[in-house]
Amino acid sequence: MNTSKTVVLITGALTGIGRATALAFAREGAAVAVSGRRDEAGHALAAELRALGARAEYLRADVRVEADVRALVEQVVERFGRLDVAVNNAGTEGQLGLLTEQSEDNYRATFDTNVLGTLLSLKHEMRVMLKQGHGAIVNLSSIAGQVGFPGASIYVGSKHAVEGLTKSAALEGAAAGVRVNAVAPGPVQTEMLDRFTGGNEDAKSGFLASLPARRAGSPEEIAQTILFLASDKARFLTGQCVNVDGGFTAQ
Repeated sequence: MNTSKTVVLITGALTGIGRATALAFAREGAAVAVSGRRDEAGHALAAELRALGARAEYLRADVRVEADVRALVEQVVERFGRLDVAVNNAGTEGQLGLLTEQSEDNYRATFDTNVLGTLLSLKHEMRVMLKQGHGAIVNLSSIAGQVGFPGASIYVGSKHAVEGLTKSAALEGAAAGVRVNAVAPGPVQTEMLDRFTGGNEDAKSGFLASLPARRAGSPEEIAQTILFLASDKARFLTGQCVNVDGGFTAQ
């Protein structure tokens, strides 16, 4: 193993922002462990990363299950020697709809992935990083972690919780050299945006028109912000959530 390389773990890495982030880290020369629940796509992504010259492995894990998360982090350390950066990207928008129509099942499904999954990931990543005396973690929030959206109450609540976890974890890790930040994307051109707008092109166009930038972001633009937060260029930055939203939350 080339110990000079940064070792990165990305959950929810198989599509969208997670995939773009894995590719961006690989191009920077990092060793990358990607995680998800679709083995064929995971192995294909790992092969693509290796084709870029990176050391890369796919490790299956469900972030809702603590045994999976514990084993995931242990495997990264066993195979790569340490864990320098973690990107907690696994998430779901759940079943959208009016609050009066929401179910306990949808609450549990959404919060188990977005909140419990982030909590468990932080728990086991930080245990390693605190012992090492260094590390950077980036959680994936959303503009829905700062403002409300009608018809998305459970998702909004889950992302507000992610930002609270980020701040608290940052305070627990700061003195030991472990930084924890979040990114809050606005609408990004992914399948999730299509689902969020109900597959309705008029609704999607109207949403994008509400942004000062008048367009959706790209997964690659979010990935570049994540790379910055994980880098030494941001070594005095912790406990923050960086909005990458085309100006939406500035309104």
